[in-house]
Amino acid sequence: MNSIVENLTGTKSLTDQVVAYDLLHSTKTGIKGTAIAISESATPEVRQMLLTQFNQSVSLHAQVSEYLISKGWYHPVKVKEQINLDLKNAKTALNLG
Repeated sequence: MNSIVENLTGTKSLTDQVVAYDLLHSTKTGIKGTAIAISESATPEVRQMLLTQFNQSVSLHAQVSEYLISKGWYHPVKVKEQINLDLKNAKTALNLG
């Protein structure tokens, strides 16, 4: 483990849950940015290239979401369970400092 990451997180390793959530968030951000770029693209060729990237990103987002759901780390349709999980994760984060 990188000592900088250890110092920042207060842990000896990043968990699969943390890495998967980060990937999910990054993918979601990429989807939003690509959607904006599609709406502003000037040529059909650029638009098609961006649409391909957009579709690949949506597919990756679905795969990562399914992984998180299968592990019980993400409850997109069970709001109460997700809130409880978010509170638990927030308490864990507060205890790291």
